[in-house]
Parts: sequence; structure tokens; C-alpha cells
Amino acid sequence: MPTKTPEAHDPPATPAPPSSSHLVLIPSYNPGPAVYDTVRAARAAWAPVWVVVDGSDDGSAQGLVDMAKRDPQLRVIVLPTNRGKGAAVLAGLDAAQAAGFSHALTMDSDGQHPAASIARFMAESQAHPRAMILGRPVFDADAPQLRVQGRKISNAWARLETLGAGIGDSLYGFRVYPVAALREVMVHQRWMRRFDFDPEAVVRLSWAGVPAINLPAPVRYLDAGEGGVSHFNYLRDNLLLTWMHLRLVLGFLARLPLLLARRLGLGRWE
Repeated sequence: MPTKTPEAHDPPATPAPPSSSHLVLIPSYNPGPAVYDTVRAARAAWAPVWVVVDGSDDGSAQGLVDMAKRDPQLRVIVLPTNRGKGAAVLAGLDAAQAAGFSHALTMDSDGQHPAASIARFMAESQAHPRAMILGRPVFDADAPQLRVQGRKISNAWARLETLGAGIGDSLYGFRVYPVAALREVMVHQRWMRRFDFDPEAVVRLSWAGVPAINLPAPVRYLDAGEGGVSHFNYLRDNLLLTWMHLRLVLGFLARLPLLLARRLGLGRWE
């Protein structure tokens, strides 16, 4: 499908007043034209919105830059090469912390995640700033069952690795993170840079003492006719997740006395 660029005469969105603490962060890699609708919907719900273009070569980077020229509450960061979702989020976190933001809501660029839920998640984060606000996916009846059932395996591992710390869904990337806590977790190890980002982030944040609050949120799986784009590779990414859970289990065993003390109320959250 040819890439469609945003029209120059598009009317500006009417978002909420700009926040000085919370921003929407959208990592984006070759999403096709769906990204423009995603960004418009996010901007209608929140300000500011930042997009990190992760080395896209589908023409969407220039289209997003053109949108940002007309919208002071939209910022586009273009990475020269594809580094992976986690690396794109980290680039956004670096810039967000430098700009003084304390929290970032991450969402996918392809239209799967519900922009209409942004304000609700941000309000929950503002009420509980120490916590990570995690989306618990609500699937349509036509959601691919292989994806729906397969995530149960990752969720079971995450519950084990955190000793049942309350992670509702380890893979759903519609979340609000405390920026400083997530950066601290990421900069001290080399992982979490690609598809392993979402599940490893919540496990390691839980280990660091960041509590989880789960909120239901719908998820859409768009087909090609609706502009859906998936970069998930079943063999490559399932091998990546297997290796991720292996190292997380080893990390869990090393932290087991601390996690047990927390569960028994004998230790304190870091």
C-alpha cells in the first residue's frame, strides 16, 4: 500500500492543556499511513505527544515532521537506523528527562492502542506517581487466538519472576511509566532494546520496587486492508522472549530472598 502523507490543510487537533509532567511517547517503525491517525488521536487526547521514528524508510518520518511543523505540542525525534522498540523508547526517555518530564505513556503507532484511554491512564498516574499504570488488554472477538493465547505463557512467567507482584499483562505496551525509574533500569543493562522491552520493563521495574496498577483497555488487531502492520516474527521474537525469560528467571532466583521479604511484609520497597 503506498504511503499517504498528512494533508497540509488538516485542521489542528484540540487537545487537553499541555502537561508539564506527563507526555505521550510513540515509538514508530514503518507503520504506514496509520501513524498519522494515531498521532492525531493522541494529540486530540493529550499534549504533548512525542514520536520517536526508529529508522523508518516508508516515508512516514517526513510526514510526521511536516505535522510537527504545524503543531507545537508534537515533537518528532528521528533515529538514523532501526534499533528496536526499546531503544526508541529509551531515546525518548532521555529527551523527556532532559526536558523535565516525570512520566511517559507509551503506545504503538499502528492504531492498536486506544487513544481515548490516554486521559484516564494519565489521571491514574497523576494520582499514583510512584506506580506504573499497566494496560490490561480487552480483546475483540476477532483477535488472533494465537496471539491471545500465546501471551498467557509470558504472563505466567512474569508472575513467577515477580513473585506475584500484580502485573496483569506483561506484553501490552499501552502503559504509563515513571521516566527516571525506567531509565535507571535500562541504562544499567544491555537488554530490553527490541521486542523484549515490554515484558522485561515491567519485571525489572517490579524488582526495583515500582508497584503496578492495572487498568482495562481495548486493543485492536488491524488487518492489512485496515492499514495494519506487524513486525512480529514468530521464530525470531519467540526465541528472543525465551532468552529473556531465562535471564529473568536467573535474576529472580538471585533476588528471591528480597522478594519473599517484601511479600511477607518484612522488607521495604526500594
